[in-house]
Amino acid sequence: MKKLLLGLAASTALVSPAFAEMLELEKDELTFGFIKLTDMAPLAVAYEQGYFLDEGLFVTLEAQANWKVLLDGVIDGQLDGAHMLAGQPLAATIGFGTEAHIITPFSMDLNGNGITVSNAVWEKMLPHIPKMDDGRPQHPISASALAPVVEEYKAEGKPFNMGMVFPVSTHNYELRYWLAAGGLHPGYYSEQNISGQIDADVFLSVTPPPQMPATLEAGTIHGYCVGEPWNQQAVFKGIGVPVITDYQLWKNNPEKVFGITAEFAEQNPNTTLALTKALIRAAQWLDENDNANRPEAVRILSRPEYVGADYEVIANSMTGFFEFEKGDKRDIPDFNVFFRHNATYPFYSDAVWYLTQMRRWGQISEPKPDSWYDEIAKSVYKPEIYLEAARMLVDEGLANEADFPWESDGYKAPTPAADIIDAIPYDGRTPNAYLESLPIGLKGEQRVVGTAVKG
Repeated sequence: MKKLLLGLAASTALVSPAFAEMLELEKDELTFGFIKLTDMAPLAVAYEQGYFLDEGLFVTLEAQANWKVLLDGVIDGQLDGAHMLAGQPLAATIGFGTEAHIITPFSMDLNGNGITVSNAVWEKMLPHIPKMDDGRPQHPISASALAPVVEEYKAEGKPFNMGMVFPVSTHNYELRYWLAAGGLHPGYYSEQNISGQIDADVFLSVTPPPQMPATLEAGTIHGYCVGEPWNQQAVFKGIGVPVITDYQLWKNNPEKVFGITAEFAEQNPNTTLALTKALIRAAQWLDENDNANRPEAVRILSRPEYVGADYEVIANSMTGFFEFEKGDKRDIPDFNVFFRHNATYPFYSDAVWYLTQMRRWGQISEPKPDSWYDEIAKSVYKPEIYLEAARMLVDEGLANEADFPWESDGYKAPTPAADIIDAIPYDGRTPNAYLESLPIGLKGEQRVVGTAVKG
């Protein structure tokens, strides 16, 4: 595992306004973990552009083998913080899996994922997909086009397997959301059975992101949901076809977060502010001037110590378009968003959505009142830290006042039906009403007992 040590040498940041007004840090040598995905970009950019150093932080970045190893590293203190799945701090805090109080002062990005199927499955789906005037498939593609394929597998006595990256990942919930919106059941969890495959039409299992294409090519899975560059890698290798991006599934949905333990934040409040400042600056750099810095970001990410995929593969999504089949490139300028649309602000409503999906599929086994969702969201997502860091950047002339939601109560305006593939709006203030509106999934007093839903 290659380590990167950020030192004072060769830096011109020593005279920057941020460095001149540097906080009195409780801890200045930090180790952060990440998984090899393009949405770790704020960490790489904060390192490469010297933003960590501007804050007096000497940072080591370490690639991790998988999400569990990464989470365990933060909990046991081997890592001071990490690029995390948004569901990880929430799940740890409520005790689903490893129990620990993890918080986030910074949301790393919006969008950035896709769902890919094998070439063989794609050929079977095609007859059920509407065509545009030029003969290309009409997007977004509903999972209803996959339903006849799944039925064919069932008739032949074969399971239809798909991969996602972790049980509390956005990818798991997005894949489940897409399947359910198309009438396919992705299966339930229970306290006794954590496979997530109870009563499933499609069987989901964990595959680490970089291994997705090879696992698809081997036929172990028939499709997957993953972040970039591993959907575009399937196109470049000629082994699969992305059927939908999460931007098309749910416009401007939240993705990764930066996670630290509550204990770290309590013991190192100034260090927490400093690292949040550096990450905000990195996010600004990634999106400024209509993504003018993205080619340079792609060059950074393509290096082996970061993502390690070919420049062309990473550039496909990072520079404003997405390739669904060889030659079928479509403009999706917001496929990767790092700062605009308040992408970095840790909204409570984002946390609540993840909690509703945990409840929907049985990871939260008992019904909870709306007040519980609000309480957990506020214990994990920390916009007050974010805004304090943002205020310092504005005062230092390193950020614009207008770029931050100073008056927000932490909840976004409801996501309209037009922005979600199943046309069911989402309001984070009313999680139980939202759960009731979803045709497939647990609601009300329902719980999974054995292999059946009761209540």
